[in-house]
Amino acid sequence: MIDPKARFRLRSALAATCALALLGLAIAPASLAAQEGAVAVQDVTVTDVVLPLGGALLKAPKLTASGTRLSKDDLVAILRPDSAVPWSERLARLDAGSLTVPVLTSESSGPGDNHQTVTYRDVVARDVRAGRVGELTAAGATVSAVSGSNRGSGTYGQVRATDLDLAALSRLYTVPGDGKGPVQKVYGTIQVSDVTYADARGTTVKIASLNGRDLGGRQIPDGWNGAFAIVAAGFQEGNDRRAFAAAAADLIEATSLGNLEMLGLSVSDADPKGPFLFEIRRVAYASSGPEAGTRLEDLSLSRGALRTQIGRLTLLGTTLAPTVEALKAIAAEPAASAGLSDAEMRRLTPQIGQLTLNDLSIELPPEAAPERLPPRDGRIPGRNSEASRANGGKPADLKPADPKPVEPKSAASTSGGPLAVTVAPRPAQRIALREAMLSFGPLSDGVPSSSRLTLSGLSLPAGLVAGQPIVGALPAYGYRDLNLDVVADAAVDQKARDLSVKELMISGRDIGTVRLSGTLGGIGPELLSGTLPAATLLMFSGSAKSLDVTVENAGLFERFLAAQSKDLSLKPEELRKEYVTASLLGIPIILGNGAAAKGIGAAMGQFVMKPGTLELHAKAKDPAGIGFFDLGAARSPALVLDRLDVDAKAN
Repeated sequence: MIDPKARFRLRSALAATCALALLGLAIAPASLAAQEGAVAVQDVTVTDVVLPLGGALLKAPKLTASGTRLSKDDLVAILRPDSAVPWSERLARLDAGSLTVPVLTSESSGPGDNHQTVTYRDVVARDVRAGRVGELTAAGATVSAVSGSNRGSGTYGQVRATDLDLAALSRLYTVPGDGKGPVQKVYGTIQVSDVTYADARGTTVKIASLNGRDLGGRQIPDGWNGAFAIVAAGFQEGNDRRAFAAAAADLIEATSLGNLEMLGLSVSDADPKGPFLFEIRRVAYASSGPEAGTRLEDLSLSRGALRTQIGRLTLLGTTLAPTVEALKAIAAEPAASAGLSDAEMRRLTPQIGQLTLNDLSIELPPEAAPERLPPRDGRIPGRNSEASRANGGKPADLKPADPKPVEPKSAASTSGGPLAVTVAPRPAQRIALREAMLSFGPLSDGVPSSSRLTLSGLSLPAGLVAGQPIVGALPAYGYRDLNLDVVADAAVDQKARDLSVKELMISGRDIGTVRLSGTLGGIGPELLSGTLPAATLLMFSGSAKSLDVTVENAGLFERFLAAQSKDLSLKPEELRKEYVTASLLGIPIILGNGAAAKGIGAAMGQFVMKPGTLELHAKAKDPAGIGFFDLGAARSPALVLDRLDVDAKAN
């Protein structure tokens, strides 16, 4: 959903764009006699033009049409806001060499107390033929906006657009349609440079350049003006959400954008917690072709001493089709209602095919060093010192000495004293990730049918995981830096109500690899209904059907054995034999001493003797699995193992 303030800015921006396009509004259908009487092209000027356009009011103190056969009366007639002739018909008759407006102001208000004014300078439309503009330029613009108590202002550099179809633009905004007609291209290209905007809260947004290509749309039942008004009103309490949903779906389906590129985006903020700066070198979107998708390149974020950089962020296979479908379902409801439930918000989620992140780097601020007391010129005598004995056994009375001028010391003497201490600043800690990839399958009721996450080349200081479960002991085994790869792959079978964990893997250099896979039953849409906590529902409806575990040692076990033997004052091989005995005898006893327990103990003993690969496969004898509630209520591991087929081996 779009924030009301963001919707206001979008509507204002569209109105301002239309204002530039409507500079070509020059002629009304003149009488046949007047056309026949025109024998040569001429320059015609009109003044004090005031034109309402949707929610915006356009004002041009002066407009000059050059190279046109229109008279001044023709221009005055065409610019009358109460003309009975539709805009599209008037624009289709437009023909002029150029249209020039030294100053054009666009004012828009609403919703609420929001107000925006954009003033363009030196606006020129060239090669205007049959309602089409070959080129439209503006030397620049200033912007002022009020949104509640927050005020802002900004500037644009040069604005340029080509291949404008003013008649098509008018039809889209003012003439209703069924939303199924062909796409009408409005802009061939549009370019805006050097955008700067700052508000009273200290936030500044800058864009070096913005370029779009092949912008257009379809006519919709309420017209674009009407649809935007309905969507804006939909954010107000008490309004029927059906009208909002229908208009929003129409606008999404009707909009067509070929390519969009933004260069040099920066957002800065004077935050009391530390200066904030977010930058993106390039943002690109393409609707089709080999570059289809959204790409963000060279992202950086800094706040105080924190630094984050991303080389590239790519989003592929994104579609708003599920969002439109959910909006249409709301629009078709028989009864009026307001607001959206959590389930409905989930169904409005767009489909995301694949998200890829490359070259992530995070520089964490160095830890604060402990404060050090400044050096003292004298020492406090101890109780047995000569000064103490001279004072009756009490510490010497410390009185300030007579003030004496202190000679400044050179840098050499300051740093070269026998008691000088050099404190090196602690180096910043760095987290790096070569690539992260997240992909989703088709949505069902707003939930992806499958998902896969891969993290490749994740490196971080081992000290960052100290104290965490399982991995928190790695620093104690001599690991200073961790180099990890992670994979998580899962799919949901809604018909069978199963969650299949295809792969859950974590691998570390000089550590080893752990792989998990399995199947959980009783996984249904009610877990996301929000009526009860998902954990509670899962406890009563979920079950475990199968589990496969593979452990591959790549050096961790040897480090663990060396650290433990040192703590216990034993030789590593002596401790290894004790662990083998504990595996062969102790584990079966703990697990109930059944066949499965003995198989697990034997496999673990073999793994301890020769650490390589350990595999464990467990499958419930009942096809429905073992309920999570039964697992939690089992009085002993043996009762669980009796309901499983278990296979364990090591090599």
